[in-house]
Parts: sequence; C-alpha cells; structure tokens
Amino acid sequence: MSAGRGTVFAETMTGTVRLRGEDRERPVRMELTARSDTPLLPHRTTTARIAGRLRIAGRADDAAATGTLEVSPLARRRIHYRLEFELDGARCLLEGWKSVTPRRPLASMTTLPFTLTTEGDREPAGTGTLRFRTARSLAPFLASFRFPRRDDPRAQWAPRWDGAAGRTEVWYTTATDPATGTGLWLHHELVAPADGSPAFAHGWAALFPPDGKGPVEHARFGPLPWHPGADAGGFTAGEIEAVPGLLRGTAGPLAWDLTEDAGTEQPLYTFPRWSWRHPLLPAAQIVPSPRAHYTGTVRNGSSELALRAAPGASARIYGHGNARRWAWLHADLGGGDVLEIVAAVSTRPGLDRLPPLVFLRLRKDGRDWPRGGLRPALGRAGLGRFTAEIGLPRWTVTGRAGRRRISVRVDQPEERTLALDYADPDGSPAVCRNSETADARVLLERRHRGGWRTEAEWTLRGTAHAEVGDR
Repeated sequence: MSAGRGTVFAETMTGTVRLRGEDRERPVRMELTARSDTPLLPHRTTTARIAGRLRIAGRADDAAATGTLEVSPLARRRIHYRLEFELDGARCLLEGWKSVTPRRPLASMTTLPFTLTTEGDREPAGTGTLRFRTARSLAPFLASFRFPRRDDPRAQWAPRWDGAAGRTEVWYTTATDPATGTGLWLHHELVAPADGSPAFAHGWAALFPPDGKGPVEHARFGPLPWHPGADAGGFTAGEIEAVPGLLRGTAGPLAWDLTEDAGTEQPLYTFPRWSWRHPLLPAAQIVPSPRAHYTGTVRNGSSELALRAAPGASARIYGHGNARRWAWLHADLGGGDVLEIVAAVSTRPGLDRLPPLVFLRLRKDGRDWPRGGLRPALGRAGLGRFTAEIGLPRWTVTGRAGRRRISVRVDQPEERTLALDYADPDGSPAVCRNSETADARVLLERRHRGGWRTEAEWTLRGTAHAEVGDR
C-alpha cells in the first residue's frame, strides 16, 4: 500500500468588490479549505484543491465554491487563487494572486487583489481586494493545518486473502441513480471454506425501485472458481470484474457495465487503520471509494437503466465471516460530507455477550471524526461511548467523542428492503436485509458553554444505503 503525507488547511479572508455597473463596493467574505496530496513546502510550488463558501453581500452566497490554489512563495513569488462560484445564477470565476514581495512580506502575503469574470463575457464582472486579517485569523489558520497520511485508494482493491481456510472477502458497490432514484447493489464475495475445500467466488446484483414502487429485482452469480493471484487489481471470477475504475458482469437477467470515478477522495477507514493492514479483529471494513460516481448501463432483461455520474461508494470487508448481528449505513450527506457506520455483535465467545460495538466515521469538511481507533467503539470502561439499537424497520446509533455528539436514525421500510441468505466459511447460515433506498436522519451537535448546539443536520429520503443482518 503506497502512502505519503498531504496538507490540509483552512483560510478566511474578507474585503470588498465593485461589481460592473455599480457605483459602490460590496463586502466579500471567502472561507476556504485547501487540500494538497503533497506536503506544503515554501521553497517548492504546491498545487491544492480548494472548496468553501464565497459571499458577496446581496448578490452571492455559494457554499459549494471550488477551484485550485497554487502556493509558490519563493519559487514564483506568488500565491495564485482560482475559485468558481455562482453569481446571480451564472458561473463566475474569481482569479487573483498574492504577489510576494521581500520588502513587504507580511502585507504582500495577506493581500489578494482579484478579478471576477463570468462565462461568455469579455468584460470583467467586477474587481476587488481580499485581506487576511492576522489579528483575528492567524491563530485559527495555523491551528487548521493538518498533514494527513495519503493512501492509494486503488491499492485497497487488491485481494487480501493469503490462502488460509475459514476466510471471507467482499467487494461491494452501492449507488443511487440521480435521474430516477433507483438504488443499485453489487456484491462480490470470495469464500475460503473452513474445512479446507477450494475457495470459490459468488455474489449478486440488485435493483431497488424508488419509493418501493415495484419489487426489488435481484439475481445471483456463482459459485465460480477462484484463482489466487490471478489478478491483484481486485475481484475477477469468470466474466465478473470489480477492479479499480470498472465494474462489469452478468447475473441471470441482470447485466452491468459501469465505470467508477472515485475522484481524489481518500479511503475512509470505518475500523481503525491498523485493523485493515493487520487482520487481528474478527473482521474489518474499509471504503476505498467513499464518494464515487458511476456511469454506464445496468440491463434487466429487455429494460435498461442508464447511469450518469450516479453517486455511491465501493467498500471492502475481510475477515472470518459475518457477525452474529449487524447494521451498516453509507450516507452521502452532500457538500463533500459522508457518513459510514458498522455496528456489530461478534460471534467470538465472550464478545458475543457484549452489546453492538459501533464503528463510525463522519467525514465533514475534509476531516474524519471521531479519532482514536477502538476507543469510540469500546468507551473508556469497555462499554458505551457509542451505542446502537439494531432492528427493523428502524435502527439507531448515538454517541459522543470529544466535544461532539451524534444521533443517527435509519428507516428501512419492508417494501424497499431485500432479504438474502448466504453462508459463512464454516457453513453457518446468515441473512442480510438490505435497502439501497433507505431513509436516514443525522444530527451532529457540538458542546458549547455547558450546552449542546446543532452543528449540522441532514435528512436523506430514499438515498441512504443500509443493511441489517443476523443469524
């Protein structure tokens, strides 16, 4: 697994702009988060992706502004900003640079003259100046710097199985068609039986109509022979493929041919990072593509579903088999935020007497919460910082870490849920009840002066991906 260090930081600037045709200046506020795949070094040129919020009083307030930032204070003596946002219903580009001058280093690195241009318009839409206010912004700016580990998402697709008996490995993808609301589930599984029999591959595909309007269509494939090391890129068995950037196969009347655009998103470690690299737990899960988009076709007999940049995710599981009871949620919260939950009761003696252990990762504003490996799941005394109530048609998760607490409610109506049975490597049966058109409500709160205030709230209707399983 290749890894390196990137750079993440947040910056806030304020100033004024004079728009074309106006005789007065309007206040401007720009709040950005910059992310680079490499360390930020002042003697080199570093390119970062920027995203955030741009507000022009009375004319624009775009919380989904995106662009690029070139940081080259010594090599090129400039810091170049390009930010696209919406102005009066049209796409607009803010472009400017801080010209780093040795004689006035502080003033030059905190002043950003800029120009606004709109699509198809030769004349500037406005000009202005933004300033970084050191008195009130320097401390938050310095505190925002992070140097996260950068893993290669494609490397996480490679098979983990080392030939040992009694193991199972899963590649699964879920997506929601933005045009119709149809949910898609592709499940690819390698099973190495506990009795030493040859490993085999199997799986299924399923289509979930929106709002439960019609039955869930599904079909299975396999068992197929598995050849260890035949392809280190991912899952390949017969004509079925689940490899980085490509999902293709057939199962009964269902056939799919999809490309995956995972963007630049880093893998999401639902379980502690070490548990995926060193399989010491009964099982571990990772999401190599937490915010991907899928394009292609899914055929069901004579009908065809055409996907165009359908949002979804691809995840992986490796372990000894299914839990005694479990619940799973993948929720694309929009704006770059995503939530992944696995809550499970182990089959291991002793662990099977504990309440469900909750593994939860919320990626919000580019940061993953909570931190601390197993501590959020186990709590200080071994029971209870995060708790789950697993059932159907509703299950819940609540918990607290640091100054934040979260409450999650998931609804899987029966008409939007598919029940499938399958077996563990030791032959014991399990049943999962899956919905790719589930509902979810997520409330995130932050402790403030002895009380709790809402930090963010999300409601998903028919776009949450969820599952409850048991034996």
